[in-house]
Amino acid sequence: MLKIWGRLSSINVQKVVWAAGEVGQAFERIEVGGPFGGLDTPEYLAMNPNGQIPVLQDGSFTLWESNTIVRYLAERHGAASIWESDVARRAEAERWMDWMLSELQPALAPVLWGVVRKVPGYTEPSVIENGMKQAEKLMAILEAQLAGKPFLSGERFGVADITVGCGAHRWFNMPVVRTERPAVQRWYESLFARPAAQAALPLPIA
Repeated sequence: MLKIWGRLSSINVQKVVWAAGEVGQAFERIEVGGPFGGLDTPEYLAMNPNGQIPVLQDGSFTLWESNTIVRYLAERHGAASIWESDVARRAEAERWMDWMLSELQPALAPVLWGVVRKVPGYTEPSVIENGMKQAEKLMAILEAQLAGKPFLSGERFGVADITVGCGAHRWFNMPVVRTERPAVQRWYESLFARPAAQAALPLPIA
């Protein structure tokens, strides 16, 4: 059985839990990080020297970095479902995974920290407003990509939908005023209807 180390309120842990569910792999999740602590112990640092979550254990194999774990689960356990064997289609999906890490996730984080988690230094209206402006620009890009297609890489659900879908879950469930994006809304609703998504994406967000 897989082991996933990390608290479920972490967006990066959500990606891994969702991917494991989609490929039909049973797992045990161990609460570490945030209020649970445990990231600075010698045992944990031996698994991930960065002291961050998530960590995946698949038998004797240990892996860290959320997007890499999603790719690993998809190729090892989900080749018939969420993994793309065609190099070009796989690259298109992975491009959106990297976009999530480099663009959307950093834009959403200060908004979440300000309006949901109330982290000191992020509750200032100017900080939240700047995060919202950047997030809205990125959601407009997502809207254009999803216009006329059901999933980020085309007709088939895959790894890009898992990773970016975790960001959409935060976006649609934060107490903020958003620009209407019908294509993104339709896509998110179709994702959240999936049993593996519901198990990975708790409400309310925290």
